[in-house]
Amino acid sequence: MKSAKRSLIAACATLLVGMAGLQHDADACTRFVYHGAGNEIFTGRSMDYKIDTGTHLWMFPRGMPRTGETGPDTLKWTSRYGSVIASAYDIATTDGMNEAGLVANLLWLAESEYPERNSGKPGLSISVWTQYMLDNFSTVEEAVKVLSAEPFTLVSDAAPGEQRLATLHLSLSDASGDSAIIEYIKGKQVIHHSRDYKVMTNSPIFEEQLALESYWRQIGGTVMLPGTNRAADRFARAAFYIDAIPKSSDPVESTASVFGVIRNVSVPYGITTPDQPNISSTRWRTVSDQSRMRYYFESALATNVFWVDLKKIDFSENGGKVKRLDLGPQQRTIYSGEANAQFKETKPFRFLGV
Repeated sequence: MKSAKRSLIAACATLLVGMAGLQHDADACTRFVYHGAGNEIFTGRSMDYKIDTGTHLWMFPRGMPRTGETGPDTLKWTSRYGSVIASAYDIATTDGMNEAGLVANLLWLAESEYPERNSGKPGLSISVWTQYMLDNFSTVEEAVKVLSAEPFTLVSDAAPGEQRLATLHLSLSDASGDSAIIEYIKGKQVIHHSRDYKVMTNSPIFEEQLALESYWRQIGGTVMLPGTNRAADRFARAAFYIDAIPKSSDPVESTASVFGVIRNVSVPYGITTPDQPNISSTRWRTVSDQSRMRYYFESALATNVFWVDLKKIDFSENGGKVKRLDLGPQQRTIYSGEANAQFKETKPFRFLGV
């Protein structure tokens, strides 16, 4: 029996190594949800990209008119919830939390294939996908119910400075700890919805990531964990550590533990891997405390963690203002502690149209 078990594990390991070798680890990010003591919920993510993403932080109030930026056939809505977001090049929302505690994180997925544009449904540019979620929903269940009816056609295009199509998948988590991952596989929307889906990375598709998690649970993280920067290995480490860290009721300890995990699965800044040229350095990390409504930000090139307190923001339709926190080139500007007062009122950016 022991010999058979060893053979099975060896076979699984060979299969998983093969899967990891096939993946296109283009721009590597990691996201996880931490279920702490009581009702504590945190979501952590890393942004890994080969070049500066031109990221700044923004405050958006309720009542903002939006479009899907796809021309005459575009989706239209007015924001129901205010949010704090991290932009990319000030043309897209890649990460953020709204005033109801819903968090949305946009990550790369090379296997993404989007539907034909001439579907007869209004279009939504992929640059606005994350913001659409934050604007419209308070819970994951509410979002999944609407998305299941496929009210729009998601439309992608090349990112700035890129020849390739932006191929992305999206994660959602809420203040109750519920979670969903939305992907487009072979032109079809696929939604994975469960409180148990706490970790996601990039390739492979999420269904195959679940198989990786099952394998590594049998091995046990105290015996061996994969240590490379590939998405499959980062997934295994995050899945183990997010359950292994203590479930403290002390918010300082919980925040420290969550940051410890997201740093563990980050890619060291400036690393080069000759046989994996597309593995990218971690540019920045966010931790969303959905219980206390704090949005933490840490840049790889700045020395301090700072946060935005969403409870202190006026998100009202009449009194709320669009504000921006300039993080400087490569997010080098240093802030410390609560940064609400450092945001400056400005005009909202225009999302990238397709």
